Amino acid sequence: MIADVRDFIGQFLAESFWAEIFSIAGFLLAFFLIARLMSEKKAPANTFAWLLVIVLIPYFGVPLYLLFGGRKLRSLAALKRRLRPTLPAYAIGPPSAYATTPVAQTLISAGGGSPVPGNSLRLIVTGEEDFHELERRIRNARHSIHITAFILGRDETGRRIVTLLAQRARDGIKVRLLLDALGCLVSSRGFVQPIRDAGGEVARFMPVLPFTSRRSANLRNHRKIAVFDHTVALVGGRNLAHEYMGPTPFNKRWRDFGAVIEGPAAALLNEVFIADWCFATRQPADALHAEIPPHVGQSCGTSDLQVVASGPDVPGEPLYEGIISMIQEAKYRICIITPYFIPDDVLLRSLIVKARAGCAITLVLPAKSNHPITDFARRHYVREMQRAGARVLLIAPPMLHAKAMIVDQTVGLLGSANFDLRSLFVNFEIGVLVHSPADVAAMAAWAEAIVSECQEFRLDPGRRHKLFGNIAEDLSRLLAPLL
Repeated sequence: MIADVRDFIGQFLAESFWAEIFSIAGFLLAFFLIARLMSEKKAPANTFAWLLVIVLIPYFGVPLYLLFGGRKLRSLAALKRRLRPTLPAYAIGPPSAYATTPVAQTLISAGGGSPVPGNSLRLIVTGEEDFHELERRIRNARHSIHITAFILGRDETGRRIVTLLAQRARDGIKVRLLLDALGCLVSSRGFVQPIRDAGGEVARFMPVLPFTSRRSANLRNHRKIAVFDHTVALVGGRNLAHEYMGPTPFNKRWRDFGAVIEGPAAALLNEVFIADWCFATRQPADALHAEIPPHVGQSCGTSDLQVVASGPDVPGEPLYEGIISMIQEAKYRICIITPYFIPDDVLLRSLIVKARAGCAITLVLPAKSNHPITDFARRHYVREMQRAGARVLLIAPPMLHAKAMIVDQTVGLLGSANFDLRSLFVNFEIGVLVHSPADVAAMAAWAEAIVSECQEFRLDPGRRHKLFGNIAEDLSRLLAPLL
């Protein structure tokens, strides 16, 4: 009996000792994480959100920050080539007439590329058209196929693309498929093995586990780029999955937007792919550049385009500052079409000031997105916009996934970035600024077609009513910087 009591006391003390050790270790780890968080000089809202999670729920917040925290990690930035796409010397022509506009200059100063003339731009407004264009370009490629995808679906669309790429690899075409490791978590290994077996290459961008300097679950490659023979590029918001594109109409297919580009801008998009590919595979960029024929980047149209990469591999914040500049330079109207609307204070206040100054601002959102938490988080910002005089429109399902911004029919923006904190401050994103009037007018015509399907968002005259809705909205907005 005495021995049992003694054993019990010994076990209790041992467990208490280790529990105390783990508690102290957890406290110290949380302390150092908070110190690191403060030293990173994030936006105040982002810092406060992480502090809240780490302090209130440390057993959840500490590992979450280790996995998802951090942004422009110095170790990562040192490993990845600083990305500011430039044309090869033989492809450089006369400067664009729009290179001196305030918006273009803002982007250049913030780390973006210069506008380039001599491009051909054609908008793609349906998933069927996008798929047929992708399929046609894959079948007709003569030298190389470079594709970056955030999501590759394990569905009929994904399988058909994998089959096509494997077929072209067997034909001797250089096929390179770069998949985001988190977005393509279930389709980046065995599902794409036929491409590897046929002689093509498949790489995963920044695997999540194990934790090393080259891995972070937070820094995702959200770029969607397809480049064929270094001369033609598809860019926009569509992922390679049935919800986004396919050979036949589908009544639940999401609304999205993109473009096919030929000319110098396509060569610049190819440079973005090469930088991402070489980071993921550790292959030398010179080997890929050696494959590029001398005619790449030559003038083939009348469109002036400005390729803007954004993310941890870009010095500065060109996409974010470019959007602010577009807002500030607007004189008459601004149209923003986005699936998620979670701006930071500067963007929100810039839009509110413009609306109060009489600028006609139209914000188009899905009535219900695929992420309910972002719908709760956007409520505050939507109310603020409408109270300032902006027109807020909601479009019924299927889901609106398009990303575009048009200002005064003088400049437009399309690409992969959403109007939220994650796209603007965390992800690797790609954008194309459209400066040529005819192309901006085509974007405006597409936007008007979208607007014609929308209904006005109705602002409740009083305070919010439902308790659950109040709590969900407040918590979502508080955690919005982490979404």
